[in-house]
Amino acid sequence: MNKITKRALLAAVAALPLMAGSVWADGLMSIIVTDPANPYWFTEGEVAKATAEELGYTANVAAHKGDTNVESNLIDAAITNKARAIILDPANADGSIGAVRKAIDAGIPVFLVNAEINESGLAIAQLVSNNAQGAALGAIEWVDRVGDQANYVEFFGNPADNNAATRSNGYETVISQYPDLVRVAKEVANWDRTQGYNKMQSIIQATPDFTAVISGNDEMALGAIAALKEAGMLDKVTVGGFDGSPDAVAAIKAGEMAYTVLQPVAVFSAEAVRQADHYITTGEPMVAEEKQLFDCLLITADNVDQYTAPFTLSE
Repeated sequence: MNKITKRALLAAVAALPLMAGSVWADGLMSIIVTDPANPYWFTEGEVAKATAEELGYTANVAAHKGDTNVESNLIDAAITNKARAIILDPANADGSIGAVRKAIDAGIPVFLVNAEINESGLAIAQLVSNNAQGAALGAIEWVDRVGDQANYVEFFGNPADNNAATRSNGYETVISQYPDLVRVAKEVANWDRTQGYNKMQSIIQATPDFTAVISGNDEMALGAIAALKEAGMLDKVTVGGFDGSPDAVAAIKAGEMAYTVLQPVAVFSAEAVRQADHYITTGEPMVAEEKQLFDCLLITADNVDQYTAPFTLSE
């Protein structure tokens, strides 16, 4: 069995919910991510699963794909299967509150990763990238590459995810200090490569006079890069990303992407599971603060060789 097929099979098996009454139920840790088709969320789920298994739990990974109804059903399955804890990347900052509350009311602690909900005091912990710090880090590098005078395009993530606005606001805080950097288009592409590609094609047709792109994540940036390559424009346009995905790293090595901002998803996904284990064992949070921020790192051609595993930069 080749590596890709085996990986797909393992991910598919891991996504199957355990049946009620399973002999493993007492040791189950349920992990719910957004969409493992995206390498970021795939890594999030696989790292959490591997960490849980190292600690002696049975773990499964399922995906809601941004649908709060699916998310609610997956929470119901975790409750039925008597999960000891739930590791959740919430589908919606507001819409996921009810699902988290349902799990808590059933006596199952919830640990949120990557994205927050707009209510404190429900989840035991919310572990996320320091998106404001990462956005500033990326925007400073972007300005350094672009210069202080240019027309540019911004790609915005999923509006239901607070990270999208946080990153966009972080970009704006830095870029607004340079009045000759003019945003000529801002498009919502929902963290998606295909949407980034399609929106970039439309922008090229409507507003071709730009020389830079700043994106809320790597997938949208990679879609934009594909469209720019087709149009023969990429050599004249600077593109910056955010996530630190393997494909973005490959684009940096190929000279197609200027930089990406690495989110330490491999770090905080493992940490969420360790904190869940501590809570299961002691009944107390391992860290006093519910909301915990993990700083991002910049990846450029200068340090790309230190990228040793998906979403991992060795320093």
